Amino acid sequence: MTETLYIRLGSKAHDVIHWLIWSEQNREIIASGELANAEALTQLTEKAQQRTVITFVSGSDVILKQLTVPGNSQRAIRLAAPYMLEDALAQDVEQLFFAYANIKNDSSENNCFVAVVERAQLAQWQSWLNDANIACRVMIPDVLALPINSASDNENIMPWLAVILGEQVLLRQSIWQGMVIDQNIWPAIEQRLSDSLTSSLHSSSENSALEKADKNAPLPSKVVINSYSTLSSNCFTVNAMPEELPLALLAENANQQKFNLLQGEFQVKQQRSPMLANWLSVAAVFVVALLLTVAVKVVKLQQISAEQAQVKEKIVQVYKKAFPKTRRVNVATVRSQLKRKLAGYGSSSSQEGFLTMLTKVRPAFTAVPQLKPQSIKFDAKRQELRLQASANDYQAFEKFKIALEKAKLTVSQGSLNNQGDQVTGSFSIKG
Repeated sequence: MTETLYIRLGSKAHDVIHWLIWSEQNREIIASGELANAEALTQLTEKAQQRTVITFVSGSDVILKQLTVPGNSQRAIRLAAPYMLEDALAQDVEQLFFAYANIKNDSSENNCFVAVVERAQLAQWQSWLNDANIACRVMIPDVLALPINSASDNENIMPWLAVILGEQVLLRQSIWQGMVIDQNIWPAIEQRLSDSLTSSLHSSSENSALEKADKNAPLPSKVVINSYSTLSSNCFTVNAMPEELPLALLAENANQQKFNLLQGEFQVKQQRSPMLANWLSVAAVFVVALLLTVAVKVVKLQQISAEQAQVKEKIVQVYKKAFPKTRRVNVATVRSQLKRKLAGYGSSSSQEGFLTMLTKVRPAFTAVPQLKPQSIKFDAKRQELRLQASANDYQAFEKFKIALEKAKLTVSQGSLNNQGDQVTGSFSIKG
């Protein structure tokens, strides 16, 4: 599948939903649009049937934490992480879901990267998609789909990345840090972020009502924001990047970091699409039909073999009856033996004989079974076959003549006579 349907869900059912169909092969937008709310997701059901679906969810509902957890095994680290964060979270650990990322290129000493989200919120996102019959196996916080920060020559300058989606500012601060901010409170938030630089505290706590504080490593003394949308700032230097459709920017970079919120109990099992199920049903019917056909053909072949043996036996019997002095009869050479026998009786010459002419005429009789021969005579000197025949109508004679001509025979047709319900006539046929 070279096309992917990207859907960006909001926090609440009434929030606007953005969607985009992206061609992975051509790296271009196929279609895009907005839906008024979660109930309108059914408008994407048909579009999702034959495409991979990846869902972005609002980073305002997801807390991104990076920790240094004692332990050697990933299992032990992940078991301990929720309880290390318990005092920094506004809700009970049991009400939250923890999804982990495998990040190995982090410059810090952190060994645990976790995304925290309310179980109820994650279940709600999945229910919206399920109600619209949209199969989605991958769900990503939108800020993690922004391009990864490029390195700066000055270690005291940290480049952040931003884009405006709808009425929100998506901001990515590092490989595992970002936030979603309503545009109307952006001036206040940027001031808070600027103040946090001086106190060397990260301000991702502004990212969600779930979080009390997130105290990580100190930020650099200066921040530059590379913005893919028109973004004003009183506290930071903003570099204008080439403007792009926000969801297209996310789609282009969705696979840069292999992370999926749908883990553990929320992991979606592989489901066969209705179209694939239909094709499998058709394939099963085809296989059964093929087996039945083969079985019928085998039985038919056996019957034909038995009939062929009977015909061969009948040929031998008829030949021995005609030529009783013959001891051995080879069915494969009966035709040549008959020619020799007939030649001995003066019925053949150096030219084509009677049997050869009959062989050439035979397909015409097969093609027009309505025409019945009444008498057949062969003139060996003229190499001509004279035929008297009858049929139910005149058309049979015309069809017979056409069939003879197709066999490249020279045909001369005599007059036709109507005798009651039968038509009689004659043919003179040469090879």
